[in-house]
Amino acid sequence: MNQNSQYQHAVVLGCWLLVCAIVVYIMIVVGGITRLTQSGLSMVEWEPIMGIIPPIGEAQWMDVFNKYRQSPEYLKVNAGMSLEAFKSIFYWEYGHRVLGRVIGMIYFIPLVFFLMRGMVPKAWYGKLFGLFILGGLQGLMGWYMVKSGLVDVPHVSQYRLTAHLGLALLIFAAMLWFAMDFLRGETRANHSSPGYLKATAAVVLIVFIMMLSGGFVAGTKAGYIINTFPTMNGEWIPSGWLAIQPTWRNVFENPIMVQFVHRCIAIAVILSIITSFAIASSQRFRTAKSLVLSIMLIQVALGISALVMKVPVALGAAHQAGAVALLSATLFAAHIARKSSQYA
Repeated sequence: MNQNSQYQHAVVLGCWLLVCAIVVYIMIVVGGITRLTQSGLSMVEWEPIMGIIPPIGEAQWMDVFNKYRQSPEYLKVNAGMSLEAFKSIFYWEYGHRVLGRVIGMIYFIPLVFFLMRGMVPKAWYGKLFGLFILGGLQGLMGWYMVKSGLVDVPHVSQYRLTAHLGLALLIFAAMLWFAMDFLRGETRANHSSPGYLKATAAVVLIVFIMMLSGGFVAGTKAGYIINTFPTMNGEWIPSGWLAIQPTWRNVFENPIMVQFVHRCIAIAVILSIITSFAIASSQRFRTAKSLVLSIMLIQVALGISALVMKVPVALGAAHQAGAVALLSATLFAAHIARKSSQYA
């Protein structure tokens, strides 16, 4: 295969993975809206194949609605809900699940085609099939999460919710990184200092941890309490932050502590990005880090606004979208630091 064909195949594969990553991005945001609108428990059955077909006609809608009316959420939270009101929450969860199936199709079908055409380098077989397996596990994790809210307490486990979010972020990050490998090339760069390489890796890691912390904020509804900034009801260290025993459980189960930890990690993100920005010496690095810094500032503004306004759906969704955008920018900066474009 000549150099021109390799370049063309790399561009096609990179664009395909980039499209997949964009759809996963949308999936993460839709998942956030599903949670914010309290729609996640509206579908009480998991039908991987037939579940792509929505209820058609009054009889099917009533059948689905009657199943929901036997769930803990209806009995304890939404008793008396009308069919029309049910449809409004059903469609968010339905759309979220259908989007998951769409991602599977736009990933697997082109992958098979590319393999049949001999466009995929053999060294990439394991990586690309590994992504497909992770996607299947993500579907199972999503249902495992939903099941936790269908028994007794109409509230999904914050541990399962965070695991579901974390796996989605790993899939997104891998897709984006692989797309950049194909589009920019995999040649290792020799223009980065060890300190800058460590700084970019640290930023990616801390942003990822912050997003996992956001999963616990969502799972414990910690964003709906103590809606003041910069202090927490006038205190820098909030009262009641260690109310649960054993102490370690406060980090994951006490809404006060969960929000406090999220704020602290956000500060760590800001400091790590500023440090990385200061270390960047060349114009190439400064361009990438300026992108990261700009998105970080927007994300901080969105986070504070969502908090003080008690997380309206639009701001909550924008804050989650901003977090994924920040992760994307940090991955882009890390890729530039590590690999040189061989196709430029």
